[in-house]
Amino acid sequence: MKKIILVCGLISGIIVSVFMVSSVAVCYSSSDFEGNMLLGYAAMLLSFSLIFVGVKNFRDKYNGGSVSLGKAFQIGLLITLIASTVYVIVWLIDYYLFVPEFMDRYTTHVMRELQREGATAQELQQKSVEMEGYREMYKSPLMVVLFTYAEILPVGLIVSLLCALILKKKPSQPLPAI
Repeated sequence: MKKIILVCGLISGIIVSVFMVSSVAVCYSSSDFEGNMLLGYAAMLLSFSLIFVGVKNFRDKYNGGSVSLGKAFQIGLLITLIASTVYVIVWLIDYYLFVPEFMDRYTTHVMRELQREGATAQELQQKSVEMEGYREMYKSPLMVVLFTYAEILPVGLIVSLLCALILKKKPSQPLPAI
């Protein structure tokens, strides 16, 4: 079981990390963060499909065709934690070594979008203060880690719960003798 969890978690983490690094690279050439955010969350869903594979594999090959909701969720949670940790590590490497000005560019994008939408001067000022707060927080590696986990973990938790609900299966009971 540990091997299934580890393999699914690592592959899931690699898949979502490749999409993330590619997406950031596209951001730096086009600055269209919105389309890339959608692509990022779609990549998370795609990569977390391995939770389904891992739970089903455990249920069918190693647990006699049955799995409880709790055990299925536990497996999904472990896969999520491994994949999310890979994602966080890759983001830390990408951010600190290749895109250290990411928050500056993202802030510029957010402010430009608000202007395009016709935000008032007061709304622009409020958002500017908010984004400056995020930029300050992003100066701390701990905050970068926490923000990055907060980005991916909820998606994995939802997928884990859905997979557990779909794949839970009670052990089959033999028919009583007559």
